[in-house]
Amino acid sequence: MILVLVLILLAAIVALPYYTEARRKVMDDDARRDAPGHFLQLSQGVTHVKWGGSLRGPVAVCVHGLTTPSFVWDGVTEGLGAMGYRVLTYDLYGRGYSDRPEGKQDAEFFLKQLEEVLEVEEVGDEITLIGYSMGGSIATCYAAKHAQKVRHLVLIAPAGVMITLDRVTRFIRDKAVLGDWLMMLLFPYKHRKETDAERALPCSVPGMADLQQRELNYKGFIAAVLSSLRGLLSRELEIEHREIHQAGLPVLAIWGQKDKIIPISAMGRLTSWSRMAREEMVEGAGHGLTYTHTQQVLDIMRERLREGLN
Repeated sequence: MILVLVLILLAAIVALPYYTEARRKVMDDDARRDAPGHFLQLSQGVTHVKWGGSLRGPVAVCVHGLTTPSFVWDGVTEGLGAMGYRVLTYDLYGRGYSDRPEGKQDAEFFLKQLEEVLEVEEVGDEITLIGYSMGGSIATCYAAKHAQKVRHLVLIAPAGVMITLDRVTRFIRDKAVLGDWLMMLLFPYKHRKETDAERALPCSVPGMADLQQRELNYKGFIAAVLSSLRGLLSRELEIEHREIHQAGLPVLAIWGQKDKIIPISAMGRLTSWSRMAREEMVEGAGHGLTYTHTQQVLDIMRERLREGLN
């Protein structure tokens, strides 16, 4: 009898995270009812896009990171608009108001989405492409493939150079079955804890922590994060950065001095791959510098873009 109870308890523990996931909301038309911007039906699913900034001027395309959707750019968009840019942001698949298609979230997966967004929105060449965190990896891969279409590449705390993962996250990434279960079980707590820790920080996006935690309400978000960890974020982008360097594309990289995810030592590695890249550090900033140190990031971009990143 005791053995039966133990087995039942173990089965319940194993089933709990999947049961919780099954009860989460579906990202559908009802969930998108009050979303800003508009939606594109692309080959892999629906993508949420939004234009902001200036009504006229050069186009800046901003690509967000692993867990925080396109609202991460709200403060930056306002500043870029004041600089005369039209700003296009969109939600990566698995995040925000976009669909949650299955499949490995590798470079090809994200490049296809970005290429289709630019094509449907009729964005021409000479864009300023800005990538934050994992979005830095996406922007890097796009620029390496389409250097002739990019005027400036701006990377903010970019992945693809160096990344710090704790031991549990590395185990989850590397172990298929047990890792899947642990991700479903542990990630919601970890995500809430990390976002709650930033509530007291200055922020250019009102209600940032609540918006970040809202992602946990929808099916497919956790699976998308895990798929990205096993896909795009599982490799360094030395080849792509060297290709960008050879193409002569101007690059600006902005790093947070106290970033624990993308350490400041990544500056040196990027320099060894791309000697012409202009690199700047924001004093006292962690990984959330896009929204915690927005003005400093904008000041750097304003100065360097005006100088042509030279």
